[in-house]
Amino acid sequence: MARILDGAHDVHLENTTFITAKNYVVHNAAFSTSPLKELEPRISAGAMHNSLERCDAPKCHPDTRVAVQEELFSWIVDGDRDPEPKKINWVTGPAGTGKTAIMGTLADMCHKGGFLAGCFFFSSTSTSANRRTSTALIPTLAYQLSQHHEALKGAISNALDGDPIVFKRDLQAQMETLILNPLRKTAEGQDRSNWPKVIIIDGLDECDAEQFHFLRAVPGRKPAEPRSRQDAQEEILKVLENALSDPAFPFCILVASRPERVFRLFFDPEQRKLPFASVVLDDKYKPDADITLFLNAKFKEIRRKYRLAASWPPKDAILTLVRNASGQFVYASTVARFLSEARNANPHTLLNIALNLKPAGVAGVNPFAHLDALYTQILRSSPDPPLVVKWLWFIKIWGTLGDDRPPPASVLNFILETFEGEADHLLGDVHSLVKVPSFEDIEAPYGFYHKSLFDYLEGLYRAGPLFLHYQPRSDFVWEKYLGAVRDGRLKSAEAKQGSSARRLLSCYFHFRPFECAEPFDIAPPTASDFDLPVADVEWWVRATAFHSRTYSLASVFILVHVPAEEDHIRSVLKSEAQ
Repeated sequence: MARILDGAHDVHLENTTFITAKNYVVHNAAFSTSPLKELEPRISAGAMHNSLERCDAPKCHPDTRVAVQEELFSWIVDGDRDPEPKKINWVTGPAGTGKTAIMGTLADMCHKGGFLAGCFFFSSTSTSANRRTSTALIPTLAYQLSQHHEALKGAISNALDGDPIVFKRDLQAQMETLILNPLRKTAEGQDRSNWPKVIIIDGLDECDAEQFHFLRAVPGRKPAEPRSRQDAQEEILKVLENALSDPAFPFCILVASRPERVFRLFFDPEQRKLPFASVVLDDKYKPDADITLFLNAKFKEIRRKYRLAASWPPKDAILTLVRNASGQFVYASTVARFLSEARNANPHTLLNIALNLKPAGVAGVNPFAHLDALYTQILRSSPDPPLVVKWLWFIKIWGTLGDDRPPPASVLNFILETFEGEADHLLGDVHSLVKVPSFEDIEAPYGFYHKSLFDYLEGLYRAGPLFLHYQPRSDFVWEKYLGAVRDGRLKSAEAKQGSSARRLLSCYFHFRPFECAEPFDIAPPTASDFDLPVADVEWWVRATAFHSRTYSLASVFILVHVPAEEDHIRSVLKSEAQ
């Protein structure tokens, strides 16, 4: 009988199994794979400028924001020739001024021209958790850099091979291991004149903080202070600053954010040794002229869609809308969607509504008064505005506490609806605020067009009667979440089996409201919330253990049965459960 390796030389095999029986031979050998494969699951593909998740992200309308785009593009391409080159540029402006649209358009331009080294678009409304925190930032940038140069790809691969737990280290250590050290090792003898030039980071003010410690007291130990979003944002800024100070780092960095305190302090000329440039999206860049161009283009589309006269709308209508926008592109884009996407579309009537909205409050106190009035009008166009607001909060909370993969809208409809078709009944007239998938698309998730919607909903003064306090918001989540067990819908779905039933149960049990760290996105449940028949409780416990992480059962028991004042007992029990 011939031997398998007859005549072979210099063979090295690992974890190898050979089974031979008459004419039957099975070879099973494990071949090593590139360490870069370890990088892929750690990145946020949705945070890249050309990702599927960002396929409908805002971009600058043709011929708008030209001046600011040209200024930034010139800085990227030729800024290193300035007498005093500045390696970081801060783009800032209030909510709704078009920062993300500008950065997205600029990223596309740089990508086409070969100038884009990497980018990361944070988003607090994304259903992908890794776009809401800094966890995936450095791996995502390292992955993009590895695609530009073979030597750098090899150096990053070696770095991963040498430090397999680098992803559990802090941001500075990750920057050193995955980006700076590989750049240093490939710097000698390399002509970098043809390398890409810029790293773009958008929405840094939307980056939230991950909590790594229990925030409640443990006997003999002080409770940990919650890590604030400002802490996370400042850490990122310092890591970027350290990278820019390294001679091996050849890129400039473009950062966009709202002008919040942490950014104003960081980009204070008296505090920074590293020189920086800044672009403030104010009247200098003539936003009114750009908004006028944008509205004219959108009205042209609406005229064509509804076969309206060329004289519609009157010129004074556009002037009024531009004045109401106060430089906020989000107002103009929301008006355009309001006129073109309302279910009972009558452009004449809808335009009159938009023009005649009266902002609440004292003039001049709220800079978003006209935007708030528009949001209020659109939400009130629903048959049940308070219920619509509850639905919006439920969708957002599920995106925050659920799995990284956003649940399909069809699954949320199953849990939220009290009658078939309620989703269309409630949301049919708010499509200008919410991305609502078609009925036939059972896999697509809900989405929100702009973060400013929840800025509005979170403000008692701004939302007025539509403001929903923390406790009733939480009560609605528990009512709907446990109601699907109480009324037997989930058990019925499980009995039907099939792929749709498996998807539903998987999404349901990967919603993790019991395990969120303080400050809670929702209030914890009470014993009365679990006032279910014994058979339902037994089914729920079994299904939770099967579909999710089993220690969530312990979390539920602790939250419901251990008194709130016994925080230290809760912390110890939860730690032991995990």
